[in-house]
Amino acid sequence: MSAKRILIIDDETAIQAVVSLALKMEAGWEVLTASSGKEGIERAIAARPDAILLDVMMPDLDGIATFEQLQGDPQTQAIFVIFLTAKARSRNQPLFEAMGVTGAIAKPFNSLTLAQQITDLLNWEL
Repeated sequence: MSAKRILIIDDETAIQAVVSLALKMEAGWEVLTASSGKEGIERAIAARPDAILLDVMMPDLDGIATFEQLQGDPQTQAIFVIFLTAKARSRNQPLFEAMGVTGAIAKPFNSLTLAQQITDLLNWEL
């Protein structure tokens, strides 16, 4: 299997660093980062990642608005999106599913099993 390209859109640089390191070490994936929804949309268009890990709670353009813009653009609408959020287990789950989000991973997450969680959601092999 060829290496996957994952885009992390999260305003917290510490989360970006932990996720990047975990996915590179555990799965050997190429990891790109963006610190805002706007930057993430631009990176998604330019880099065409296989999947996006998207934080729901960000200033300015939050994860839901970012997801809606990604879905509205033919260049990015086919990219798998997984929300990375503290609200994954809350009453927001039905909303995420209704929106067409591939899945959600709860913060805090276990960095040692993060790649496996992603592969499980996307039916990829690790």
